Amino acid sequence: MFRLAGALLAARRPALRGALVPVLTVVVVLTVVVGCGGPGPSSAPVIGADVVVRTAGGQLRGTVEQNRRSFAGIRYAAAPVGPLRWAPPAAAPGWSGVRDATRPGPRCPQAPASATDDPSTSEDCLYLNVSTPLDTSTTHPVLLWIHGGGFVGGSGDRYDPTRLVTEGNLVVVTINYRLGALGFLAHPALAHDGQVGNFGLLDQQAAMRWVRDNIGAFGGDPNRVTLAGESAGAMSVCDQLASPASAGLFQAAIIQSGPCQAQQNARAAERVSLDYAAALGCPDPPAAAACLRAVPVARLVAPLSYYSLAGFGMPGPVTGGALLPTDPLTAMANGTAAKVPVLLGSTHDEFRFFLAQGYEATKRTVSPATYPGLVGETFPAAPSDAVLRQYPPSRFGNSAPLAFAATVTDSAFACITGNIGNSMSRTAPVYAYEFADPNAPMPGGFVGTPFPLGAAHSFELPYLFGMSGRELNPAQRQLADQMVGYWARFVNTGNPNGPGQPEWPRYQPNGPVLSLAPNATKAIGNFAEDHQCAFWNAAPRR
Repeated sequence: MFRLAGALLAARRPALRGALVPVLTVVVVLTVVVGCGGPGPSSAPVIGADVVVRTAGGQLRGTVEQNRRSFAGIRYAAAPVGPLRWAPPAAAPGWSGVRDATRPGPRCPQAPASATDDPSTSEDCLYLNVSTPLDTSTTHPVLLWIHGGGFVGGSGDRYDPTRLVTEGNLVVVTINYRLGALGFLAHPALAHDGQVGNFGLLDQQAAMRWVRDNIGAFGGDPNRVTLAGESAGAMSVCDQLASPASAGLFQAAIIQSGPCQAQQNARAAERVSLDYAAALGCPDPPAAAACLRAVPVARLVAPLSYYSLAGFGMPGPVTGGALLPTDPLTAMANGTAAKVPVLLGSTHDEFRFFLAQGYEATKRTVSPATYPGLVGETFPAAPSDAVLRQYPPSRFGNSAPLAFAATVTDSAFACITGNIGNSMSRTAPVYAYEFADPNAPMPGGFVGTPFPLGAAHSFELPYLFGMSGRELNPAQRQLADQMVGYWARFVNTGNPNGPGQPEWPRYQPNGPVLSLAPNATKAIGNFAEDHQCAFWNAAPRR
């Protein structure tokens, strides 16, 4: 139907990343050691105190904050450097003594997200962060969050999980994983276990195994783990649902704004990877592995593109090997994906965010004159005149940008969400939502955008995570409380419903979804019609 752009998932701007609440200065030293078997005895927490847990690798020292316990910068796999560059993640070495876990580890190598952002070039980046409720008298369900960023940017520490921890009573784990070429180069010289690429997915699975083996020491329940993510993180959740190697590592899944059809066959990705290696000075396939491992890391943030749309590209997972035998939508449709409860959804105006990014960079946007040609480039297999008839600017206040944004919102996000729900609801509980706050707070750089952003891509994140500069008004804070409650109950029980809240109906094929909006949360039955899903599901795919 179309080739998905890297721009669709390039949520790399600082505004899209929650800033982890700074670790408080230790003012009182109170050390509590918790064994691997489970939480320790409950005692009155002392703000600013040390708290020590014993993991399988050794002891870690975190901090008691005002409303949670925080452990940051925990290594879950060996540093992927030297011969481990482009290798499956190796076990992290153990240590003696008490290791500091009060600061996040480095971000995985990525280009700066803005002119004021520092580049990240540390390959020693396979770290995770754990936040827990102060109450250690019982075990808590676990939310394992995979960050977005188009598989080229982002990090786990950019999401402040305070509300999910304190109001939702969850243990929240956020992770880093290898990005860009370091995470997804599918060169045949770097083949592993009979397959290519997908090193970032292997990292995610290593983090899941770490959670299985260690989260009990933090008061988390290893038998109640929900794998969750947004954008590229949601695509990763889809991939893990389809990966046989993930079986049993999580018991529920949350998919937020994941265009999970964006996969590439391994053979096609190999051709792109061979050209990428040649451009780095490693054109000879037999010698490419050693040559590539000698390339300075700063050169490896050069763009690698498997999927493209209107000139933008991104790397990402590839299908065809044992790790990911088939694309996730096919696995969901044929019943081979994991049969676990799923909460999934999209925002009403997803693609407006990416148009706003383009406007910010170029000060140009879609015009009535360029709209038809852009539709042809974006949907090369679908008849352009049919798309234009379905999406005339007159339906969108005579706005060509909003008409074009709706074509990609509907085809790449909303209708894919519906298709996932239609498939997975046959074998497990599914709860579907649409985030629909038309006045959701936007990133500061988008104030001058010449069209309304509405409920755009990633705009639901400040309602779940703390994000600097994305302040909510009272009605939006009430919606945030509602969403945290829904998400937390789903993580806890597999069902988001609870007393005193609008009923969230269990999804049935083409059935109602829950519309999330300030003072207007309710089940709606016109989701598929609103997003023209009958049209897109009938459109040619190639």
